[in-house]
Amino acid sequence: MKKKILVLLLLAIGVVGCKSKKAYSDRLRTENVRAESRKSNGETKSSITKGDTSMPEDSGKFIKFRIETIEEYIDTFSEIAQLEMKAYGIPASITLAQGLLESGYGKGELALKTNNHFGIKCHTGWEGDYDFHDDDAKGECFRKYNHPMYSFRDHSIFLTTRSRYAFLFDYKPTDYKSWAHGLKKAGYATDKRYPHKLIYLIEKHQLYTYDGGKLDTGYVDDRVVVTDSDAVHIVKKGDTLYSLSRRYYVSVDELMRMNNLRDAGLSIGQKLLVKSTSINK
Repeated sequence: MKKKILVLLLLAIGVVGCKSKKAYSDRLRTENVRAESRKSNGETKSSITKGDTSMPEDSGKFIKFRIETIEEYIDTFSEIAQLEMKAYGIPASITLAQGLLESGYGKGELALKTNNHFGIKCHTGWEGDYDFHDDDAKGECFRKYNHPMYSFRDHSIFLTTRSRYAFLFDYKPTDYKSWAHGLKKAGYATDKRYPHKLIYLIEKHQLYTYDGGKLDTGYVDDRVVVTDSDAVHIVKKGDTLYSLSRRYYVSVDELMRMNNLRDAGLSIGQKLLVKSTSINK
């Protein structure tokens, strides 16, 4: 009898998990549409004005992301931060600084096991995947994402859908100091020095340079040819397997396997399969 109950319980958990992931995927797609609508209506305050802010569809596979240095973190995620600024009006410098601080520049235990780069807890109503981690209390529930980019998007959604953060959007997107202090005032973190830590990171690594730049590409750029079931990247000068792995959030090994490559050499004009899942347009 106990075995039967255990089996039924495991089956129930599996069903709930599948429904939760589907609900979160649907939520992301809805937010992508809303972002495009805001952009079309001229509501985005960012000076970044071109490109596609919709995201690649979640493949359902958890990707382990290892970052070794602060410089590598910034190089890897600066474009995503700019895309989120374009879609939601949050300064890219603030997003990058929060990501660096909250994730331990991608090397923190929570970031490694959940791809959660902003320390966002489950909160009431969260329907996505999750994991437990010791924070203010032991074994707290934190949101889990298959790719870091979904953490960046959820951070944008988090700030734009909670009324206590609404006043932040009265600040200019280049006024990172007001944003830093405003996040503390709104209760994002309990650390009294939180604003100063963000400002220090922004100024030390000149993250403010990402707030005013133009960004012509999106999550899907003009080097990608989308077919019915695949996305193909057309190699241009300067492309490497490593740079492509960061752009498309797959490992170098996976890129080589997907394209039957025996070595890392690439040729200009070469076509590479970069996604095996559909991409939202």
